[in-house]
Amino acid sequence: METESVQGGGGDAAFTLHHGTLRFSARTAGAGPAVLCLHGFPDHMDSFRHQLPALATAGYRAIAPMMRGYEPSSQPADGDYHVVRMAEDVVAWVDELGGEPVHLVGHDWGAVIGYAAAALAPDRFCSLTTLAIPHPGRMQSDGLRALPSQLRKSWYIAFFQLRGLADAVVSARDWAFIEKLWRDWSPGWDAPAGDLASLKRTLAQPGVKRAALAYYRALPDQRSAAARETQRLVESPIHVPTLALTGALDGCMDTRLHDIAMRNEDFPGGLSVVRVEGAGHFLHQERPDEVNRTLLEWIGRHAEPTG
Repeated sequence: METESVQGGGGDAAFTLHHGTLRFSARTAGAGPAVLCLHGFPDHMDSFRHQLPALATAGYRAIAPMMRGYEPSSQPADGDYHVVRMAEDVVAWVDELGGEPVHLVGHDWGAVIGYAAAALAPDRFCSLTTLAIPHPGRMQSDGLRALPSQLRKSWYIAFFQLRGLADAVVSARDWAFIEKLWRDWSPGWDAPAGDLASLKRTLAQPGVKRAALAYYRALPDQRSAAARETQRLVESPIHVPTLALTGALDGCMDTRLHDIAMRNEDFPGGLSVVRVEGAGHFLHQERPDEVNRTLLEWIGRHAEPTG
């Protein structure tokens, strides 16, 4: 782990995490028990700019890394972006941070990876908080059948399978496609222009757009060993105490899926589901004070691992 002297806009320090030969830039703030914050798509580590200072003030060391592929140094030579690989990244980071169990927070793909990491190595985590995504295995088996309208909201997943065309469209006209997703997924909320500009700079780095889309392009795979291991993980019960937050206005992942796909029997470590009114998919950015209060109360109750 390499800590650098530069400071982020919120007073947070930049440093580097590793998994094998891959290097992951990260921001950290505060000192104390670690809280790992995993971003999703289309996003980057600045997604948690409101959470890092709040966690630091409360006595935690908050860490927001770039996820696999979101910078040239973390793009694997084999192009493997199955969820199990990112879950292994997370476990490697916990070990690099000293091996003590950490609190895990994930939004969007970061939430999917959070569920998988908690299933892979429950002893590494004191708590899990997911934002916007319900239990992925239960969503596949029950959620989409009970709420088929979600398939219309997920149209972009099929579009991303169109290699070449999708790649061109995503970045055309100064990433207008990305801005549309943010508007559609968080209706009524305008993302700050400076934050969108920072995100576009991330996506414009060599290989990042291809890597971000590769997360989706791994989804149809059902035959490889990585795909089978991913499926096993996302279908597994979660023995880590889990808080699931959903925005009532989420235009990407219908909030009603949390009523269908979050079942106590799948969370023997404990489960709490909280709906944030007036918020969409990027709820932690739209309603940071409310989300931070709920997050801090949850992790404060779970100082020790239960796995």
